[in-house]
Amino acid sequence: MVAKITIGSGLFGAIKYNADKVNEGKGQLLDTNKIFNDGTGKVDIVRAMHGFERHMPLQMRTEKPVIHVSLNPHPDDRLTDKELTEMAHEYMQRMGYGDQPYIIVKHEDIDRHHLHIVSVRVDEQGKRINSDFTHKRSLAIIQDFERRYGLHQGNKREAKQQNPLHPVNPDTGDIKRQVGNTVKAVFREYQFQTIGELRALLSLYNLTADEVRGNAKGEDYNGLVYSVIDANGEKVGNPFKSSLFGKSVGYEALQRKATFSKKNIKEKNLTEPTRKTLEYALRRTYDKDELVQMLKTKGIDCVFRYTDEGRLYGATYIDHRTHCVLNGSRMGKEFSANALDKHFNTPIEEQRPFREHEGNEQEQYHDSDTDTDSSQDQMQQSYDGSGTEYHHSASGTASFLDALDFLNTDNPVTDAEEEAFRRKLQRKRKKRNHPHL
Repeated sequence: MVAKITIGSGLFGAIKYNADKVNEGKGQLLDTNKIFNDGTGKVDIVRAMHGFERHMPLQMRTEKPVIHVSLNPHPDDRLTDKELTEMAHEYMQRMGYGDQPYIIVKHEDIDRHHLHIVSVRVDEQGKRINSDFTHKRSLAIIQDFERRYGLHQGNKREAKQQNPLHPVNPDTGDIKRQVGNTVKAVFREYQFQTIGELRALLSLYNLTADEVRGNAKGEDYNGLVYSVIDANGEKVGNPFKSSLFGKSVGYEALQRKATFSKKNIKEKNLTEPTRKTLEYALRRTYDKDELVQMLKTKGIDCVFRYTDEGRLYGATYIDHRTHCVLNGSRMGKEFSANALDKHFNTPIEEQRPFREHEGNEQEQYHDSDTDTDSSQDQMQQSYDGSGTEYHHSASGTASFLDALDFLNTDNPVTDAEEEAFRRKLQRKRKKRNHPHL
């Protein structure tokens, strides 16, 4: 079992996030403490908010009074709702929140059913609940649960394969805060070398980034703007200037990140774990959806880019184990968009059969996990190893114009593959418009 503890200020957002899961049939309310519960398994957001407010003082010195806990059993652990409920109550009691108001929700939108608990960190007098050694105490409780219930042990490798970020959801409100928190986290935790790779990573969280150029008082300038996108890759609402979130996510920060990532990935050979996993998966299947799911279970997301005509022209791999975003063509021709397109369209009679007991392949596949751990330990990036729930997007698509990297070719964060593809299309359009050429 893996536990994740998040401290924040948005009580309504935390309640609504869980309520939406329940009310959409993707979860159920297991129990509450000092909060209204009509026994239907549904969450009344308004009454829940009133319940929390009754136990919170009007004036608080604590800036982040909300605690949001997720308890994540291993997919093979089968626990009844009663056992999960008892586990949640005991966890809150031992963490010092037994007398606090809280709700317990089971999420069922993925195969690995898990719990979310929302509570507040201040009592009715405004005094903050003791939070000393929070993660250490949480780990001791989780390990006790594992022994008593015979659960799989949570480990460092499992935590690395999980993704601590959540997609931006405009319905929960405070979009600016959501966008800011997400872009700061991806700059802090991931390594990418181009704005195209940054876009691929952000697309997992319903975001995209664009470069803006202009001239002010006779001086040229470059900047970044971030926009929320929907499931089709279309922009929603107004964009946010990077300056709203600080210099750490601006244009110059992108330049520095690209330079650092290129050097760090090369020196520490951080592409090798991803490459080994990709090689194994490509040998095992010719089906795109199956490949995506296979990689997803190993902690790798694929973002594929298509032209308006539906042709695959870009592939990016996001390895949440090493926290690296890797363009396919840069990793090798066999992982490029052209190679994948041919692979997915290989005639059945030409497909090489997979041998279930092919020793070398199995050995190499398991070795990739070992390499991942050793590479991750060398990284300079920090990561919260307490674990979290999966919120990965299996694949991503974007409109043709939005997906192309429109930076100049002399820019260090330009994606060479996408730039070459753009120039090729321009030449084709010129020939069609001027046949005599």
